Amino acid sequence: MVRQECETRLRRYRDAIGGCHDDSRRCMAAEMWIDNETRDLLERWMKMCQGFSCTMESSDDENNGALENYVAKERRHTFPSNGVKFVDDVLNGKSGSCLENFRMDKHVFYKLCDILQARGLLRHTNRIKIEEQLAIFMFIIGHNLRTRAVQELFKYSGETISRHFNNVLNAIMAISLDFFQPPGSDIPPEIQEDQRFYPYFRDCVGAVDGIHFPVMVGVDEQGPFRNKNGLLSQNVLVACSFDMKFHYVLAGWEGSATDLRVLCSALIRRSKLHVPEGKYYLVDNEYANIPGFIAPYSDVPYDSLNSGGGFHPQDAKELFNHRHSMLHNATHRTFAALKARFPILTSAPPYPMPTQVKLVVAACALHNYIRGETPDDWIFRMYEQETELPLENSMPPSETEALFKSAEEQTIDIPFQTEELEHTSQLRDSIATAIWNDYIRDFAV
Repeated sequence: MVRQECETRLRRYRDAIGGCHDDSRRCMAAEMWIDNETRDLLERWMKMCQGFSCTMESSDDENNGALENYVAKERRHTFPSNGVKFVDDVLNGKSGSCLENFRMDKHVFYKLCDILQARGLLRHTNRIKIEEQLAIFMFIIGHNLRTRAVQELFKYSGETISRHFNNVLNAIMAISLDFFQPPGSDIPPEIQEDQRFYPYFRDCVGAVDGIHFPVMVGVDEQGPFRNKNGLLSQNVLVACSFDMKFHYVLAGWEGSATDLRVLCSALIRRSKLHVPEGKYYLVDNEYANIPGFIAPYSDVPYDSLNSGGGFHPQDAKELFNHRHSMLHNATHRTFAALKARFPILTSAPPYPMPTQVKLVVAACALHNYIRGETPDDWIFRMYEQETELPLENSMPPSETEALFKSAEEQTIDIPFQTEELEHTSQLRDSIATAIWNDYIRDFAV
């Protein structure tokens, strides 16, 4: 109704100015009429359109141009920036609005702004405050939007949107290490408070896994980034805690790189993955059983998805793999929560490769920050239960068995001593034996 009434009044306006070239007083009267009578309708219509350009059909191209110029003039001189109003509405609106739009609760958003400002990483400009700068960045990565769409909403040029996006990204990267905490010596409560895992896995500090995120690279660079499924990706190695936090993230490896190769790189680089003395991470069947990392047995199935209450292991190795996979599933729940909060990671973003790498690290850092501030928001609640999620690259049993063998046959770039490898194998056997003995005893009762 508002649009129809506005179009009717604008047609009357065009009729009124039809004789303006011959009668200046008539033209002035028409201008007074449009200013005083139709201004409110224009404002209501423009608010309904949320700042997006609207097109009215007209056979008179000259009058169309005059109308567009008038609407642009009204928008420029009468209304504040749509971005300012949008951010203000979100931050002063319903409690869930900030989480929905900027992927974190209101007080968490404000606290992050304060941190970035106090560290001198972001500052207010004449046009855009820090809150709006962070809102632009979070809205892009939280809704997988491109610059043009955000440009329409916030009413800034593409250059301004891109500049502030990169400024915030670099600011998050600058403080990212503050949010990645290495594991301590305490037994994780997820293990200590569950008789299925304690005391067997008492020295386990988390789980390590690789995940592929889509990338966009030039034609000449695509070869190394093409993974085993034929898709362009970067292979990202992460170490997770059992409460869905990232201990460590290594992004940027080509999709064709094996998980074991990326892990070896993480262990020898300057900012390496640290495993506390006497502790270990769980790894899946794409890794070898090496010091600090316990892999499942390669000659029995490693899949707890369909076991349910009818699971009846045949031997110690099968039971060990089942318990192992239940714990290791924390990585899949963490990945799922990360991608649900930041869906830009689910498709290849049109940025330079260094920016795509930064995005992964920044998203993981923000994930940890939000998890520490509001561990019970609805996104985390969706995935914090032990619900088992499908593996990223699920394969038929025959292919999975082949993968087990290939992982053990891969060349390890780190020269482990034979005694170290034997000790790791013995540790796995001792855990499997202890679990099996208790299982048989309880089953007999």
